[in-house]
Amino acid sequence: MAAVLASAAVLANCATSQETNPSRTATEQLLISHAAERAAQQFTLTLPQGARVYFDTTYFQGEGSDYAISALRETVLKQGRTLAPTREQSDVIVELRLGALSLDRMNRVLGIPRLTVPVSSALNTATIPELSLYSRRDSQGVAEFSAFAYDTKTGAPVAVGGQFAGGTRIRSHTLFMIFSWGQRQVSPGDPHLDPEPWWNVLQRPSGEGGKPKGRSF
Repeated sequence: MAAVLASAAVLANCATSQETNPSRTATEQLLISHAAERAAQQFTLTLPQGARVYFDTTYFQGEGSDYAISALRETVLKQGRTLAPTREQSDVIVELRLGALSLDRMNRVLGIPRLTVPVSSALNTATIPELSLYSRRDSQGVAEFSAFAYDTKTGAPVAVGGQFAGGTRIRSHTLFMIFSWGQRQVSPGDPHLDPEPWWNVLQRPSGEGGKPKGRSF
């Protein structure tokens, strides 16, 4: 009887916690946010000195867009510009467009990839695991923004043609489905977020690091 009472006391004090999974993992979020920061650093629209700048984000919507907008605002401040709190208090309006802010994945397999096949007329399926000699997995955060600027009062163009892009990538390898190396996840502050590939550096135009500039008026 004593054993039964002790067991009941232990079971009565057990508790379970419920966890919810966000839409993206921390690694996915970091890949995308770092890509957004790299794209924001390319912001090179030629804006008038001393002008108060307001960002119109009507067409800059999507998951993670708030982070990207903040990164763009920080870049403008670093360039010595002043941010206007409202459209009416600005001298120049910069209209932003969001081309891409997401994640790409690419799996390359030397062998048989993981397959899902039907096993009955009732649409039941079975999964066949990957059988490979070698596999490589890439995860890449991608960000691309466009922008143009115009005078707040007259609507006259100030700068057009700005397009800014950034990316981050991690890559992992597996040999004989046993030996693995590379990077599968990212930690905050991780310094190994895909330094720019050397072949891109060699292909850059000379001057300004090859950054795209908007045409000013």
